[in-house]
Amino acid sequence: MSVSPHEIRRATTEDVPLLHTLILKLAVYERLSHKVSGTEADLRDALFGSRPVCDALLAFVASEPVGYAMYFETYSTFRGRRGIFLEDIFVDPEHRGKGIGAALLKEVAKAAFARGGWLQWLVLDWNEPALAFYKRLGAEKVEDWLSYRLDGEALTRLART
Repeated sequence: MSVSPHEIRRATTEDVPLLHTLILKLAVYERLSHKVSGTEADLRDALFGSRPVCDALLAFVASEPVGYAMYFETYSTFRGRRGIFLEDIFVDPEHRGKGIGAALLKEVAKAAFARGGWLQWLVLDWNEPALAFYKRLGAEKVEDWLSYRLDGEALTRLART
């Protein structure tokens, strides 16, 4: 497998429109475009506002943006340590298999390692290429835990009671 020369760097405020475009590409790939409601302004606030809540990395090949990763810090009461939750990782399909996804994940792993913690994420059960990629990297499927969410009307109802 040949590896294209690529650059991984942290996103800046000027990168917000580009990052938002890449997020929309991920949503198309995951068949979830109908779920996207976040705006560039939301993204700018989350990354660079008065109280940033996440970080983003961008991947480039020959100055062309080809992917990104977004992550945030989390905490385990059992471990007593900080970890990283990888919210998104995406590489344009035509640039996959060139080491770019692994390079992005390696940079996020460095952030998790520096915190003395771990790195965790979710993956759609139908996304066989991603599942195979994570397995090749040595990631393990988390057993015995199910993901739950309160949103919309259910969240409103609980919050108002």
